[in-house]
Amino acid sequence: MSSSALLDRILGDVKEAMKAKDHVKLDALRTLHSDIKNIAINSRTEISDETCIDAISRSLKQKGDAIEQFRKAGREDLVEEETLKSNYMRVYLPEPLSEAELEEIVKAAIAETGATSRKDMGAVMKAVGPRTKGRADGRAVSGMVQKLLG
Repeated sequence: MSSSALLDRILGDVKEAMKAKDHVKLDALRTLHSDIKNIAINSRTEISDETCIDAISRSLKQKGDAIEQFRKAGREDLVEEETLKSNYMRVYLPEPLSEAELEEIVKAAIAETGATSRKDMGAVMKAVGPRTKGRADGRAVSGMVQKLLG
């Protein structure tokens, strides 16, 4: 398996967290490294920056779900820890898309696919997916597609 620049950066930060004895950051980054390796193994592909972004996005979604559950259970200590871990992971994602940038991407995908109604939403989402990966939340993308398809 080859390494990516993003993975190298994460592993460098793991070493720094070890030296600084920052256990929360270390735990977050080790989990991330493990998730990246698992995705590469399961998909039988080499580790690329895209693999890393997939893993980070999935991990952040899981952390978001966990935070929601902990909040419902009144476990603010765990909410705080998971939020901190999410923040440590989020720095590796590309710059998020602005609403205007997302709208432009969705408009381009609608034009490319020839979509005219919400029935065509699947085709538009498929076209938009690779362009927004790691840069826009799936719900935001879906909302924009629905809005523009009327």
